[in-house]
Amino acid sequence: MTDDRPLALVTGASRGLGAALAETLAATHHVLAVARTQGALEELDDRIRAAGGQATLAPMDLTQADAVAGLARGIFDRWGRLDLWAHTAIHAPPLSPAPSIDAKGFARALATNVTATQALIAALAPLLGTEGRALFFDDPQAGEAFFGGYGATKAAQAALARSWQAETVRTGPRVQVLTPAPMPTALRARFFPGEARDGLAERHAEARRLLAAAD
Repeated sequence: MTDDRPLALVTGASRGLGAALAETLAATHHVLAVARTQGALEELDDRIRAAGGQATLAPMDLTQADAVAGLARGIFDRWGRLDLWAHTAIHAPPLSPAPSIDAKGFARALATNVTATQALIAALAPLLGTEGRALFFDDPQAGEAFFGGYGATKAAQAALARSWQAETVRTGPRVQVLTPAPMPTALRARFFPGEARDGLAERHAEARRLLAAAD
């Protein structure tokens, strides 16, 4: 496998939907996997290689402006373009009543879910050009009880993506905001402890469905 394969960047690739998307995309793309956790990225790489795919790992904290700039520069220097970007990086502060939202956790959620997303859009848009695709993933829990910290910042992220989508209808890149079905992820387990998981969507099947819907 060589670098002439289409390049797919997955931000938030270490676990959950991001990992499932990275593994699915590796069948047809060279995957650039970004996340904060080195060990989880290495485990992802092992699974991708075992399935015959190829990935490049980029452990970093996307809330650092220098990291985002370095990521974009690295993509340009090695590949010269970006074909697909799937953005699943998220921070969820603990659920709480709105008056009791943890200030530190909320600041981290704003930095990850909103500020980093805008910085990534600005840095990656030139690499996507007119033909690339960018995928974002909505979570319609904004406004629900106890979801103020997570829901407000996730809704802001989706609003950024939808504005970019409206702005690029005629010019590209193609921007899409998709809504995943509930999956048995670690994040969902934090939100709904004790939930029966039998009826939840399997992550890899959901990744395949979302990517097919995005085609």
